[in-house]
Amino acid sequence: MRTAIQLTKLLELRSQPVAVSFLDSAPQNLPRIEDVAPSGCTYWKFAADGQSFYTEASDHYGCTIGAHTHGIDLPQQQGQELNDVIGTMTGMEYLDPSEVEGIPRREKPFGVVTYSPLAEELSGKPDVVLVCGTAKQMMLIAEAAQSAGVSSQTTMVGRPTCAAIPEVMKSGLSATNLGCIGNRVYTEMEDGELYFAFAGAQLDTIVKKLAGIIKANSQLQTYHREKISASLRSRL
Repeated sequence: MRTAIQLTKLLELRSQPVAVSFLDSAPQNLPRIEDVAPSGCTYWKFAADGQSFYTEASDHYGCTIGAHTHGIDLPQQQGQELNDVIGTMTGMEYLDPSEVEGIPRREKPFGVVTYSPLAEELSGKPDVVLVCGTAKQMMLIAEAAQSAGVSSQTTMVGRPTCAAIPEVMKSGLSATNLGCIGNRVYTEMEDGELYFAFAGAQLDTIVKKLAGIIKANSQLQTYHREKISASLRSRL
């Protein structure tokens, strides 16, 4: 997909943007994941590394919080595990009990979910695009989204990172996400990186604005550096 390639080149990303789509049934053109991962966000890493595949509900039972945000109805055993995990997190004061009800969750019935590098996504309109990069790279794409009128209407959050998916699907806009500690472990993202997620339908709009935003930032960077130099010279 040409636009996906442009996005990666313009931002000089080290990893590929990931396309995520929820479908009623398994697509004929993709294999099911072979290695069930310990977390849903591990599948993001697989896709960023070049794999294209789909997962079924049971492929997410190893991460009950991720399964919850994806809208997966859990069997009794996994449902109890979810309650236990949340209880542990609130017990250690990682989560406040009042936060639990507000965790975004897909509302539609779960069929399958596909993951692929954005450049290899076949429909051209994934439900969500996940971009991982440095703070400066995410600043640029966030500014492009703002310029395009599709910026996030929520505050920047981290936990759980997978909640960015239903949040973006519900708003049809974008969301900046710091990445929670679990996601950082499973995806091996670097300490200085974070996420920008946006609705796949906004891809072309954001990329069209991105080149201009990058050019403007480059010019403004020169302006501000020259201003500092002038200030230093005036003190001599």
